[in-house]
Amino acid sequence: MNYRTFASLLLLFISFTNCKSQTETPKVAVEIIAQDWFHADSLLHHVQVLSSDAFQGRRTGTAGAEKAKNYIVNKFQNLQVLPLTESFEQHFNFTRRSKAYKGINVLGLIKGTQKPEEFIVLSAHYDHEGIQGGKIFNGADDDASGISALFAFAEYFQKNPPKHSVILAAVDAEELGLIGSKYFVENSVIPQESIKLNINMDMISRSIKNELFAIGTRYYKHLEPAVKNIASSENLKLLIGHDGSDSLEDWTNASDHASFHKFKIPFIYFGVEDHKDYHKPTDDYENIHPNFYQNAVTTIITVFKTLDSTEL
Repeated sequence: MNYRTFASLLLLFISFTNCKSQTETPKVAVEIIAQDWFHADSLLHHVQVLSSDAFQGRRTGTAGAEKAKNYIVNKFQNLQVLPLTESFEQHFNFTRRSKAYKGINVLGLIKGTQKPEEFIVLSAHYDHEGIQGGKIFNGADDDASGISALFAFAEYFQKNPPKHSVILAAVDAEELGLIGSKYFVENSVIPQESIKLNINMDMISRSIKNELFAIGTRYYKHLEPAVKNIASSENLKLLIGHDGSDSLEDWTNASDHASFHKFKIPFIYFGVEDHKDYHKPTDDYENIHPNFYQNAVTTIITVFKTLDSTEL
């Protein structure tokens, strides 16, 4: 099936209710390749651009990172996202292994229609590993895929404004120790207690098993129904795991959601299992799985919709 042919098609349907429990909440099956919540071609295009050699692997403090930062700011402006700070930028300095760095978070704002003083933070990191041994580590899945998903959310909000205010946080220096997200939470532009939820997206564009994991509901049980409400299909299986409660690798502190969890801010982290190109120069646009990626973003928006309509 050609995803471009169906870029405007939305086919969300309700699966059958278990006959043994007529009061059970029906599950939503995400059976689409693309839909009109966001532009499928744009979703893929931004990954392709941000993971191109022109951005030199987006290493924090480099010209490639500056170029990526400007790209994100321009896209937020084009999508009518408001700046959370005066210029979208939150600057911070840090030292790692005796080297001084200057990082920049890019922070956009969508005002909520019903609960504007309560915030959901949608996060993804735009930095990657840069150039090593003369090879560019382009980071298509890690994490150009998450940044492009932020743009997809911004497109979605143009026609579907959220009830809670939403911060679109493109954070820097994740690869250097989650520094950007730590700085964001510890030096919050808004009152920290007004942050009700973090949804973090890091590596969401490829899975040979069509598996997307949601981590966080072990610690914040009130978030679990929104995840379990998604019915599995051959196109995408949304799974709970990698949270320290099973035999799988524990991802509780694996990405920027850990900075929120440290302050007991509820989170859901969406990600895929490591693949052969993880943290290698072969993590290129050509190796992502476009159909899975579009379904993953649709799934994450669906979970967001449910949570945005609840008391967080």
